[in-house]
Amino acid sequence: MTPPPMTPVRPRMNRPRLLDLFCGAGGAGMGYHRAGFDVVGVDIAPQRHYPFEFVQADAMTYTLDGFDAIHASPPCQDHMRTPHPNRHGTGWMLTAIRRRLKAAGVPWVIENVPGAPMRADYELCGCMFSLRNLRRSRWFETSWDGFEMHLCHDHTEPAISVVGHGTPTWVRQKLGYNPTIAQYRAAMGITWMNRNELSQAIPPAYTEHIGRALLDQVTATANPSTTSSYRQEPQRDEPTRRPR
Repeated sequence: MTPPPMTPVRPRMNRPRLLDLFCGAGGAGMGYHRAGFDVVGVDIAPQRHYPFEFVQADAMTYTLDGFDAIHASPPCQDHMRTPHPNRHGTGWMLTAIRRRLKAAGVPWVIENVPGAPMRADYELCGCMFSLRNLRRSRWFETSWDGFEMHLCHDHTEPAISVVGHGTPTWVRQKLGYNPTIAQYRAAMGITWMNRNELSQAIPPAYTEHIGRALLDQVTATANPSTTSSYRQEPQRDEPTRRPR
C-alpha cells in the first residue's frame, strides 16, 4: 500500500534552519526536526512523501545561503561493500559536496555507508537506540570533528536489514519469514515511507542524536560565549545498551 503524499510540517518560530541535501523521503530530516531544526529538503528526484518543505533541485548546485546548518547524504552505491559491486557513477559526489560544505561557513554533517572515503566521527546502528530489530550501520562526518565511543553491536534479537527493492533471499532465510511493510517501518522508526523509500532512508533516531550536537555547534557559531539557547525540546532516544 502506497502512503498518501505528506502535508509538510510548518516551520516554528526561533528554530535554526537546516538544509537537507540528497534528502530522499525525509528520514534524516525528521530526526533533525525532532532535535530542534526547521528543515528544508533538496533532491533531484520528486519526493511526494517528504514531510517538510521540499525543493526539487540538484543538491550539487543548490544555494547553501540562508541556512544555519547543512546535512548531506550523497549517493552511497559506489561505496558499498558488496560481493558484486555495481558502479553507480556517483562516488565523486561525496568529496565534491564536502568541498562545498567547507566553503559554506556553517556547521555541517555528511552521512554515508561504512567504507566510504570519509572520516567516521560517529558510527551509529539501530541496536544503539530503540530500534532493536534493525541492523543498519552508518557513518557521519562532521565539521566539528565530533567523536563518540560506543560498545560493539548488540543484535540479541533477530535483525532486519532494509535493503534493495524487495526482500532479499538471504534476509528471508535468516529471519525465517518475509517481513511485511509494517515490520520494515517499525524496524526503521518510520511510518510514512513505502518499501523503496525505506531502503534508502536514514532512521530518524540517528540524526536526532547527531542533531543535538549539531544544534550546539550552531549556537556556538552564532554566539561563542553562550551555550545552546536553541535547545528547547526534551532529549530523547539516546543510544542505549541492555545490561548484560
